[in-house]
Amino acid sequence: MSQPLAERLRPRTLDEYIGQKHLVGEGAVLRKMIDAGRVPSFILWGPPGVGKTTLAQIIANRLDTPFFTLSAVTSGVKDVREVIDKAGRSRFFDSASPILFIDEIHRFSKSQQDSLLGAVEKGVVTLIGATTENPSFEVIRPLLSRCQLYVLKPLDESDLMELVNRAITKDVELKQRKIELKETGAMFRYSGGDARKLLNILELVVEASPTDEVVITDDIVVNRLQQNPLAYDKDGEMHYDIISAFIKSIRGSDPDAALYWLARMIEGGEDPKFIARRLVISAAEDIGLANPNALLLANATFDAVMKIGWPEGRIPLAEATVYLATSAKSNSAYLGIDKALEVVRRTGNQPVPLHLRNAPTKLMKDLGYHDGYKYPHDYPGNFTRQQYLPDALGRERLWHGQHNPHEDKLIKRMIDCWGERFME
Repeated sequence: MSQPLAERLRPRTLDEYIGQKHLVGEGAVLRKMIDAGRVPSFILWGPPGVGKTTLAQIIANRLDTPFFTLSAVTSGVKDVREVIDKAGRSRFFDSASPILFIDEIHRFSKSQQDSLLGAVEKGVVTLIGATTENPSFEVIRPLLSRCQLYVLKPLDESDLMELVNRAITKDVELKQRKIELKETGAMFRYSGGDARKLLNILELVVEASPTDEVVITDDIVVNRLQQNPLAYDKDGEMHYDIISAFIKSIRGSDPDAALYWLARMIEGGEDPKFIARRLVISAAEDIGLANPNALLLANATFDAVMKIGWPEGRIPLAEATVYLATSAKSNSAYLGIDKALEVVRRTGNQPVPLHLRNAPTKLMKDLGYHDGYKYPHDYPGNFTRQQYLPDALGRERLWHGQHNPHEDKLIKRMIDCWGERFME
């Protein structure tokens, strides 16, 4: 039986590798280290189908060093130690350390990750981890501190076009067909920057053609995918599409749609922690100050799901989903912090006004630190007007309350305190 197109077309060298020019293009950071023959332990973080596994294999081939792989889904601590022991015995003199590639490293438990620390620190192995999840949440701090982190991006339209053209002209099977790319919009849209997904779609459309002459149009692609729906794949294929639909349904206040997408993820075997974390983010980003209890409930849901797991975990997830979807919405805090970050980046490190500085020493007091500070609790209503922003920013407005019952109260209090400064 023939290999899938995505496997037949897997790059073997950096020259064949498509995308990630910021990492492996000429003069890029990772390319320089590969060319020098020494790479540190690192973690590749990015969406599925952007070349994480392929890049690790190319590096091992380029450095001519033993290459060991572990799957976080099937390997235990014993397997990790056995591979590390085997890797240590395979190293000779001052040759590059053997590479240990761990796919889905975010699925490794704390004890499994702990078992890697010594080997990584001593250079027994060069660890290359691949993850679709934020390593800050999923990789233990001691291991993360011993690894570089490189972020891979979805393939852009030019990368996808290069990949399709290569498949049509270079693949041993496709080049025997007469394939005309009349339209590519649907293929690119459905692939979402995922090379494997794009090649699967191309292969599906070509194989469905009754003749050797294949004309690819957007309508043909859409019809073929509707007739052959791609199954939910918690490891990649539909993972990001479904979670996007879930969050957008909550943001759009449609509890029926939100529950539907939640059910799709549950039925597909999605990691409950992944769903719960997105609910926490949605509560902060989309509901925000319109209903601060949403964040409390989402956080409690996260804790509950961690304690009870499947199948009972579906119940608190559904409760939080409905609560968030039916809640009033506000992104004023989200917009406020982004505005504040923009101001900081634009204006640099503005000095803290003297009256806001702490004065633990006589010298600091002599320099005027803390002088003139008004303690709000000494005044009626626990408030008095004084300057809190740096001098250069004056009365800069960063937070703009939105009109919902809860934030209307906050806006009124700010107007009572600050007057016209908080009048829109």
